[in-house]
Amino acid sequence: MRTFLNMKYFLLVCVLFTTACGGGHKEKNDDDSKLFRYNESSGITSLDPAFARGLENIWPVNQLYNGLLQMDNNLYVQPCIAKKWEVSDDGTVYTFYLRDDVFFHDSPVFQNGKGRKVVASDFVHSFLRIIDDKVASPGRWIFNNIDRSKRSNNIGFVAENDTLLKIYLKFPFPPFPGLLTMQYCSVVPHEVVEKYGDDFRKNPIGTGPFVFKMWEENVKLILTKNEKYFEKDDEGNALPYLDAISITFGKDEEVEFFEFMKGNLDFISGLDGSYKQQILDSKGKLKPDYSDKIKMLTQPFLNTEYLGFLVDDEVEIMKNSPLRKKEVRQAINYGFDRKQMIMYLRNNVGTPATSGFVPKGMASFSEEEVPGYSYNPQKAHELLAKAGYPNGKGMPEIVLSTTSQYLDLCEFIQHQLQELGIKMKIDLNPAATHSELVARQGTVFFRKSWVADYPDAENYLALFYSKNFAPDGPNYTHFKNSEYDRLYELAHKTNSEKERYEIYRKMDRIIIEEAPVVPLYYDEVVRFVSPRVQNLGVNPMNLLTLKYVKKISKEEKK
Repeated sequence: MRTFLNMKYFLLVCVLFTTACGGGHKEKNDDDSKLFRYNESSGITSLDPAFARGLENIWPVNQLYNGLLQMDNNLYVQPCIAKKWEVSDDGTVYTFYLRDDVFFHDSPVFQNGKGRKVVASDFVHSFLRIIDDKVASPGRWIFNNIDRSKRSNNIGFVAENDTLLKIYLKFPFPPFPGLLTMQYCSVVPHEVVEKYGDDFRKNPIGTGPFVFKMWEENVKLILTKNEKYFEKDDEGNALPYLDAISITFGKDEEVEFFEFMKGNLDFISGLDGSYKQQILDSKGKLKPDYSDKIKMLTQPFLNTEYLGFLVDDEVEIMKNSPLRKKEVRQAINYGFDRKQMIMYLRNNVGTPATSGFVPKGMASFSEEEVPGYSYNPQKAHELLAKAGYPNGKGMPEIVLSTTSQYLDLCEFIQHQLQELGIKMKIDLNPAATHSELVARQGTVFFRKSWVADYPDAENYLALFYSKNFAPDGPNYTHFKNSEYDRLYELAHKTNSEKERYEIYRKMDRIIIEEAPVVPLYYDEVVRFVSPRVQNLGVNPMNLLTLKYVKKISKEEKK
């Protein structure tokens, strides 16, 4: 544990740590109005922004770090450390003008232990680190369009002086500013990274509204207020308002809900666990009995939940898999009723994914131009017969890898596929194990989701570009198609939004035809929040931003 800089935070952390380890309890009269608490059942693997893959890592990273730009709740790109930016006429050169009042958090690595000022060269170091082969960041793909023809001179990312940064692209890409809002693009201090190496994951130093204080893995993570934070609210008041954030890692969603209802957690996200039947009606609305106990926040979510197939014939485990055949993958897509699945298992929260991989809510989304899969058992039978497995006869058992969080969905699909003669086994793994299996091609059939990093369909279609093979990129299926790649590269060079959207739809139709995935549903953000919490907000990317959050005391609520 680090040396704490002020007694108030020292006492706060001691109380939280003792409670987390079961050695104490919170007094009834304690004022927790400056403390925000949530549980992360999936666990956190790293606090290094280079590995901010998955919401479980992105959420705490978003509290600890800043980038050049940031996204507001309406998905508009806003200034952050860059106070303004310009784009060249040809769309390939971005010039960023940086603030001169942003400092890294205090660290013994810095001179006198005080955080130093952020300069443009810090972004050069941070971005080059993301694309460094030795780092192996899963976010390296976001800089595929950077002009690195003269890497030795840092061409691509150039610090002209302490407050002027230029980024050079190979070709224009209008969504690029949105891409820079991703947590991968956070600025980190090179000397601290060099000092800790791989251990930077648990010794994070950023510029964000909260500062790292303590992390006992799988028990509790504590962040405290950055007293030197540079952003202010519209009235000129310093952010953040909270003194601390406490994150626990309980695995049981039922216990999580129970703790929320007791007032020991301030919000929960999503519809995990049987509690959804308890508090929501059949239309997905909060039942009247809970209206004074819970605030329910909803928003269309740029997230596609899906099943993925490994389609790389060069991977050993693919050699005898029936999933190598496109007809089998298509049959599975036709073989279950998405509408019933959403109705019975998610209380109609979400939209059945019957229009391709790109989710509803994206500007390029089109039900008419991208007709996807709907429930059609007759078509599924025909495809199985064409693949050489009439009524599933002779087809080896397939294994679907998932986590307990999605077991009910997978069992629903398993039951309906069984009626077609498709034998499917469900392999349950812890979230971290499952993620590693998928990233390292350790499973042929897997459940996965993709949450937008920025609001452009390219972000989803990048999952099928052949140069983005996992583990170095997000192409977990190892899908490869020359026409798809050509269209993907063409879209990057197309300035016209209308033309780019047409290209995106062509690409989505290729995904439908080749079926490397089974789109399940387009999600909806659902947050259950304590009535004491104010300004939490909700956004289509489900990004958790806590710098604006206020929490009223128990007495004020009364």
